[in-house]
Amino acid sequence: MNNSATTLGKVYLIPTTLGDNEPLEVLPISIKRAIENIDYYIVENEKSARRFIKKISSGKSQPSLHIELINKFTDPLLLPSFLDPCFEGKNIGIISEAGCPGIADPGADVVKIAHQKKIQVVPLVGPSSIFLALMASGLNGQSFAFNGYLPIDSNERKSTIKRMERISKDLNQSQIFIETPYRNEKLLAEFLKTLSNQTLLCIATDITLASEQIATNTIAEWKKIALDLSKRPTIFIFQA
Repeated sequence: MNNSATTLGKVYLIPTTLGDNEPLEVLPISIKRAIENIDYYIVENEKSARRFIKKISSGKSQPSLHIELINKFTDPLLLPSFLDPCFEGKNIGIISEAGCPGIADPGADVVKIAHQKKIQVVPLVGPSSIFLALMASGLNGQSFAFNGYLPIDSNERKSTIKRMERISKDLNQSQIFIETPYRNEKLLAEFLKTLSNQTLLCIATDITLASEQIATNTIAEWKKIALDLSKRPTIFIFQA
């Protein structure tokens, strides 16, 4: 006789590429196998998710896909129902818009509910711009903090940068930030104006793409370098 522990489907966390490159250049074959065997998905954007699935498995039937959207417009009360297929023995895939689900990604909310419902969560290997940038930065990978977006208000942003720089110095800790690509250059200008000249700053742009640029310099050195970061996905890491 079967019980719920053996009949429950699983939730697979399926990483995507970080840009418009061929998926299997940066993703392992396990991603292809998962997609070929999953018809239920929770995604941020249906159009891009379908395009990604088609690139990975061109023969997969698009009409057979069942897709739920999770983004800033999704009613949180609906999230538990997204996992209903698992109780019918069907696996579900969560696909981020870029990189790894659950890392700076709303999929984490569904994963939390899956644990509450005792549904097994299976993370698959793939690129995370946050961790790839840290790996390549030469900054402290033993102690680090991902801070997401800084405040938009200029005064609040400046005080937050100064506070995070003090924490970095006190704890010998790398501080990681992201920004909307069209605001990259404004954020860099804030860092150059606010951080101490000796503080190290890594700028990692277009990670895994042909246009990838990753460099770590002091703030004093960055002030002498001209950069074009406009509309290019970028991770910023500093360490005092």
